[in-house]
Amino acid sequence: MRIDRIELREVRLPLVHPFETSFGCETEQRAVIVRIDSGDLAGWGESAAGIGPWYSYETVETCWHVQRDFLVPLLLGQEVESPRSIHERFAPVRGHNMAKTGLEQAVWDLFGKAAGIPLARLIGGEKDRIESGVSVGIQASLDGLVDRIGGFVDRGYRRIKIKIKPGWDTDAAAAVRERFPDLPLMLDANSAYTLDDVGLLRRLDRFDLMMIEQPLGHDDIVDHAKLQAQIETAVCLDESIVTPEHAGWAIELGSCRIINIKPARVGGLGAAIAIHDLCQAHGLPVWCGGLLETGIGRAHNVAVSSLPNFRLPGDVSESARYYERDLIDPPFELNPDGTITVPTGPGIGVAVDEEWLGACTFRSEVFPA
Repeated sequence: MRIDRIELREVRLPLVHPFETSFGCETEQRAVIVRIDSGDLAGWGESAAGIGPWYSYETVETCWHVQRDFLVPLLLGQEVESPRSIHERFAPVRGHNMAKTGLEQAVWDLFGKAAGIPLARLIGGEKDRIESGVSVGIQASLDGLVDRIGGFVDRGYRRIKIKIKPGWDTDAAAAVRERFPDLPLMLDANSAYTLDDVGLLRRLDRFDLMMIEQPLGHDDIVDHAKLQAQIETAVCLDESIVTPEHAGWAIELGSCRIINIKPARVGGLGAAIAIHDLCQAHGLPVWCGGLLETGIGRAHNVAVSSLPNFRLPGDVSESARYYERDLIDPPFELNPDGTITVPTGPGIGVAVDEEWLGACTFRSEVFPA
C-alpha cells in the first residue's frame, strides 16, 4: 500500500466537565488528528498528547514537530507492507510514542478498510462488546464526588476509577465505599506518592479495591516491586510501561499484578498487542486506559479492548462522558448492560464528522507525496 498523502490537524474540543487529576485541571481536549490517504481510501488516527508535559513529556507541540519533521518523511510516498512494519520504520526516532501512534493508527485503519474487515478482527479481537468503566477526577468535595459517582453508577458503568493525590485519598475512598459498598472501585494516583507513603498506601487495603494505579514514580519499576510486596491491593502500572520490554521487566520483578495498556503511551496498536500477548502468557490481566481521546482515538481503543486478555473494564467510556459533540457520527454510546459495542464496519468502523472536525481544527498541514 502506497502512502499518497498525510494530513495533520490540531483540534480543540471543550470537555463536558472539567477533569482534575494530581497534575492539574483540564477543561478542553487538544490533540493531533491524523489522516492518511492511499488511493481512494482514508485512514484516521489520533495523537492524544494534551497541552502540557504532565502525564508524559509529549505535548501537542512536540507531536506536531516530530510528526511533521521526522515521522511523516519516513512514510510519505512509501510502500507499506503491513501496519506492523511501522514500528521498525519509526525506530530511528527515539521515544515520542504518542506522535508515532497517530500515524500508526491511521495505517491500521487503512489496512482494515482495504481488506474490508473491522480493525478489531484485523488485530485478532474476539469480543463484540467491551466492558466500560469510567474515570472520575478530583472533585470540590466528598459529597460532590459521591454524587458524581452515583450518576455514573445509574448510567450502568461496570467500574469506577477515582483520581487521588496526597490529602485526597483515604477520605475519598472511605466516602465512596460507605455509599457504594459493593462497587468495583480502583484508585489512580498518577505517580503522586513515594515509598515513604507505604503506611498510607497500606491503609487503602481495607477498601477492597480492584487495584491502585501508578502510585509511585512515573518511570519506576523497582520501587513498585517493593511496594507490591508490602500491600494486599494489586498494583497496576501505567506510565512506567512504555514498551513491551518494560512490561517484561515489571513482570519479572513482581512490580504489579495488572497492566493498563494505552496504545498512545506505548507507540500504537502493534506495541499494545505485544504487551497484551506477553501479559496473557504470564497470567496478568490488562485493561485499556484513556487519555480523553476523541471518537477517533476511542475507536482504536475499543478495537484493542476486544482482544481476549482485556479482562477488566477499561476507561473506554461513551462519547457523551467527555464531549457534547464528538468527532464521529454516530458517537459511541453505553449499552444498558454497561458495555460498548465494537464497530463492525471496515477499519475503525465509524465515520468521521468532517464538518465538525473542520470547525474544531485550530491548525492543519497537508503533505502530498
